[in-house]
Amino acid sequence: MTQKLRTGRTTGSCATAAAMAGVIHLLSGECPASIHVPLPPGGTLEVPIDRYEPTDIGVRVTVVKDGGDDPDATHGHDIQAVVTLNQTAPEPLTITIDGGRGVGRATLPGLPISVGEAAINPVPRKQIETGVRQAAEAMKTGTISVIVEVPNGEKIAPKTLNPRLGILGGISILGTQGIVKPYSHSSWKATIEEGLDVARAQNLDHAILTTGRSSERLYLEANPHMPELALIQAADFFEFSMQAAAKRGFTRVTWSLFFGKLVKQSQGLPYTHARTHPIDFDYLADQCAEAGCPMLHNQEIRTANTARQVLELLENDPARPALVEALKQRAKKAAEVFSGGACAVDYAVFDFDGTRLG
Repeated sequence: MTQKLRTGRTTGSCATAAAMAGVIHLLSGECPASIHVPLPPGGTLEVPIDRYEPTDIGVRVTVVKDGGDDPDATHGHDIQAVVTLNQTAPEPLTITIDGGRGVGRATLPGLPISVGEAAINPVPRKQIETGVRQAAEAMKTGTISVIVEVPNGEKIAPKTLNPRLGILGGISILGTQGIVKPYSHSSWKATIEEGLDVARAQNLDHAILTTGRSSERLYLEANPHMPELALIQAADFFEFSMQAAAKRGFTRVTWSLFFGKLVKQSQGLPYTHARTHPIDFDYLADQCAEAGCPMLHNQEIRTANTARQVLELLENDPARPALVEALKQRAKKAAEVFSGGACAVDYAVFDFDGTRLG
């Protein structure tokens, strides 16, 4: 029996719970053990509160981020809201939300937040405001200030793509759904889109899509002139990334990847993760034969376990360059179809030891 995977909570939901708990505490003196936060699509999520700490003019409330069974760089870290109230102000209830320690700030255009603003994305920002208004329902006038902080944010940030996107000084407060679904794709897709948006805001029309940090590093080593903002870690999202690039007006896309991902892209797979979209080794054997590889390897290729195994089998085969070129042409055709014909596509393919192929 397959074990059901556990959902988690976004940094946006954590910040909302902390802010709501802070308001309730300052208005009533109570310290709720958990808060039912409003979720952006509707409904609520119960979030436990870790601790309350008084400040000179308000309260600091801490929630521990729980990524469920899809943990990320922020999993297990404190997400805090420093809340202050002014109930004497005569104006209709006004709520201000900003980032403090450990929350990054935007330094480049193209993000869903303006340059200089704290990296609290629009959906979680609205989620925090909605939650605070619910918690302060009886408060019709006055002001509420919420400062979101992540004590370890500056240490966590290098493990994310924030520095590449021009978000400096900490992490982002994210979450379009409020909950983290195990192995969901939404956060990766959002990161791809943000990277492409930032690149276009810098007037770049050539995107370098990589399948991870290693293929990104190898491409930059071979092309040190290329602006780092042009490189987007697209992971396994082949079709989605091509569609997103075309939608934003990129006219050229280069994929930097390893041989195994090239094989999958040449198969036309829209998504190339090993667990759900394996290599078709019969297909690969047929491609090897068409490229002129010796038939004595044919059965070994059909029964291979990994692309690395096939590549090593053909290490000294004079037909191997022709195979790589044929796979690149098939992948290029699939990529250009996914882009609706809007993008010209080329490939930088690497061996598993970092050697450039083709």
